[in-house]
Amino acid sequence: MSTPQYRVYYEDTDVGGIVYHANYLKFCERARSEHFFVQGTSPQRGEHHFVITAINAKFKASAKLGDLLDVTLKVSSISKASFTLYQEVLSDGKVLFEMEGTFVLTNKEGKIVRLSEAELAVFKES
Repeated sequence: MSTPQYRVYYEDTDVGGIVYHANYLKFCERARSEHFFVQGTSPQRGEHHFVITAINAKFKASAKLGDLLDVTLKVSSISKASFTLYQEVLSDGKVLFEMEGTFVLTNKEGKIVRLSEAELAVFKES
C-alpha cells in the first residue's frame, strides 16, 4: 500500500502555527480509512463499525503549517476479534508522532463481534 500524504493546513494548527495535538489522531484515522478505500472497500460494515479500545501515543516533534506528512500503517497483531495497528506520522522522513491502537468490530448494540475472513484480509496484507 502506498503511504497517504497530507498537507498541514491552517485549520490543522494552533495559534503558533504548529499542528494541534488531536489532529495527529485525525491524520492516522484518515490513513486507516484510506487503507480500506484503496482495497475497494469501506470502513463502514453495514450495521457494524470499528471502534478503538486502546491507544498508546507518543508525540516526538511538531509539524508546522505547510508541511507534507506521510502516515504509515502496520499491523502489530491480529485475532478473530481485534487487531492492533502501529502508525507513524512523518515529515521529510522524521517521525513526529507514533501510536499503537487496538480496534474491535461492534454491532449496533455496541457488542464486540468476530471479524470475518474478509475483514481480517483487509489487514493481513499490511
